[in-house]
Amino acid sequence: MTRALWTWDSLVPAAIGMAEGVPSQPITGFSIDTRSLQPGEVFVALRDVRDGHDFVLEAFRRGASAALVEMAYRKADGDGALIRVDDVLQGLRSIAAAARRRTDARIVAVTGSVGKTGTKEALRRCLSLMAPTHAAEKSFNNHWGVPLTLARMPADVRYGVFEIGMNHAGEITPLTALVRPHVAIVTTVEPVHLEFFGTTDRIAEAKAEIFSGLEPGGVAVLPRDNPHFELLAARAAVHGARVVSFGRHENADVRPEQWVLDAEGSDLTVRFGDRLISYRIGAPGAHQAQNSLAVVAALDALGVDVEAAISALAEVRAAKGRGERSRIDLVDGPLLLIDESYNANPASMRSALEAMATVPRAQYQRRIAVLGDMLELGEASGDLHAGLSAPVEAAEVDLVFACGPNMQRLYEALPASRRGAWAPASDGIRDAVLGNVRGGDVVVVKGSLGSRMAPLVDALVAKGQEARA
Repeated sequence: MTRALWTWDSLVPAAIGMAEGVPSQPITGFSIDTRSLQPGEVFVALRDVRDGHDFVLEAFRRGASAALVEMAYRKADGDGALIRVDDVLQGLRSIAAAARRRTDARIVAVTGSVGKTGTKEALRRCLSLMAPTHAAEKSFNNHWGVPLTLARMPADVRYGVFEIGMNHAGEITPLTALVRPHVAIVTTVEPVHLEFFGTTDRIAEAKAEIFSGLEPGGVAVLPRDNPHFELLAARAAVHGARVVSFGRHENADVRPEQWVLDAEGSDLTVRFGDRLISYRIGAPGAHQAQNSLAVVAALDALGVDVEAAISALAEVRAAKGRGERSRIDLVDGPLLLIDESYNANPASMRSALEAMATVPRAQYQRRIAVLGDMLELGEASGDLHAGLSAPVEAAEVDLVFACGPNMQRLYEALPASRRGAWAPASDGIRDAVLGNVRGGDVVVVKGSLGSRMAPLVDALVAKGQEARA
């Protein structure tokens, strides 16, 4: 029998709500989407892109134990137990706060311009080797994702790992106040969301909000190589945090003495304090290696056996849309597809191109980049796109297919020999990409989510399926 996550008698006051009815089964979790809801979960009827109240009855049909709804919700025939609150999001936040109060878990919060999800996942893997650990399976890092992840946290876990994102100033403060981390990581500060901030200094200030929620005696894990390190360290000090730095900088507290990258991952020997450890990362790319240094710093701050925990990184693999690699068998041979379609910014674009360059030409002779617009970069967007010509050249990319008005700046900055095709939108380069790729190519597909690059990944996969038919 599935263990209950909450009792009804504890959940109703946690939500600061009014009960109507009693669940007929144990409460095993929370869901905001009826399509993925599992029996026993409480359906949270958020008003977001769609009004969750329109799906309450469907949630009960799918086995929901209860629903969190607004006071004015009109109960329908077939509805089960309800918790009525003035505001559903605030009710969820109240449950999240109660979940944090009832646990003695050691908590890590992760923010940064890039690398949040990968670092969160690496920490989850490492800590899970040591003791029961809770973290979101997906990138639930916003105003509803963080409280949802907290609400789902069992009271008896030993560790919790939370990702906190933002694209406007002031968004992190209420989330870190809920999470109340013992360790707060800033992976890096890069020109992301410049449309809303204007400068990277302001981005750094917004990331530094994470320190306001630190528990007394907390630790701030900061990127020593980043030009905003001093600003971040000063803001952490305001909140009484002990600063631990990571990176390749000679003064970093956690730094690599050996750093070997290959097409399958990385091998590192890392010094922290008077200790030296070696480990393998199973996902390729310098960014993976860099983020692992933050993981080492966080593990040490939590007091775990770092060498034992960090061994979990050997099993790390890049996730779908975030560097996942797939062999596509075409008629004339295999193609290596690197799916980076989930999101993009200048820093992650450079990382993706660098990672592709680690694939030996002896295995895949030609390098192709399929690139979509990086969004929310404001007035600097054109120059930041054109500036990608240097990492394209450094990665020795043979052919670039580009889409979007901003990526046109990169396309025009490239020599004619590197230009594959450009179009205003991703569907406009689909045929050109499919018509040009062949066995022996390594192809990276990357762009911001709004650039719709995932359909191009799907098209390449389908091309392989057709070849095998």
